[in-house]
Amino acid sequence: MGWTARNIPDQAGRTAVVTGANSGIGFVTALELARRGARVVLACRDKERGRAARDRLVRRLPEAGPRCELRLLDLGDLSSVRAFAGELPDERVDVLVNNAGVMALPYGRTADGFETQFGINHLGHFALTGLLLDRLLAAPAPRVVTVSSGLHALANIDMNDLNSERSYRRWLAYGRSKTANLLFTHELARRLADTPLVAAAAHPGYASTNLLTAGARMEGRRGVERVMRLGSRLVAQSAEAGALPTLYAATAPRVAADSFTGPRFLGWRGAPAPSWRAPWTLDDRASARLWAASERLTGVAYGIPA
Repeated sequence: MGWTARNIPDQAGRTAVVTGANSGIGFVTALELARRGARVVLACRDKERGRAARDRLVRRLPEAGPRCELRLLDLGDLSSVRAFAGELPDERVDVLVNNAGVMALPYGRTADGFETQFGINHLGHFALTGLLLDRLLAAPAPRVVTVSSGLHALANIDMNDLNSERSYRRWLAYGRSKTANLLFTHELARRLADTPLVAAAAHPGYASTNLLTAGARMEGRRGVERVMRLGSRLVAQSAEAGALPTLYAATAPRVAADSFTGPRFLGWRGAPAPSWRAPWTLDDRASARLWAASERLTGVAYGIPA
């Protein structure tokens, strides 16, 4: 049967921050960490949806109410990322789950002028992790888990066009943002190799979440949206199953730094297992270049040497 949420070790006394916790994999991740005793910060962009998610979680786990907190975070706005980090009262953070993301959207820009998918999926989480790094390193066994995708294989990053200003193809831009997630994990693990922090990555395989239909819904392409919903019902695994690789990377003993966990069966579904990743996501030179560019673009300097 493999590893399930029942195998999550006791999380009592640990604080977890989960981005995009209002739905899908993020909500399940927050729920299961709370079930095992963690204090969970639900980091959500929309106040009403975030509040509804917290209420839903507490209805399912009434005992977790005092340990579950909603805080607003818009990863597409670096001022919001800074405010979130500055107002978080915890002296330490044990687990940061960089889960929130967007997929295959029409071309757009974040509040800071970055291409939307690169800006939210990578730069927002890069800045958040850097701003929380001191609190992570204050924990005895901290973890940073960044959710990528098997679709990172669609494209390597283009260091000469990080914001897709020369050309934009939504799926290639998505693949590049997910490659950026893996390069970030690779470089974070390299730079913090002499610390207790474990930087790891995960992906859900093909899981039924709102992410699959968001782009078509934004453009009013109802036919495409219906086809994707039908495909989800027929093929995709549940959000509960899709969250398992993330939960494994966040909690299982002996998770290796720079590991990539996904579903066992062809990377689509099944219990967590080591996942294939494209060779370019392990390129030291590329990860260092992306890191330097990310510090420059976000204004968040980690202060740790390569």
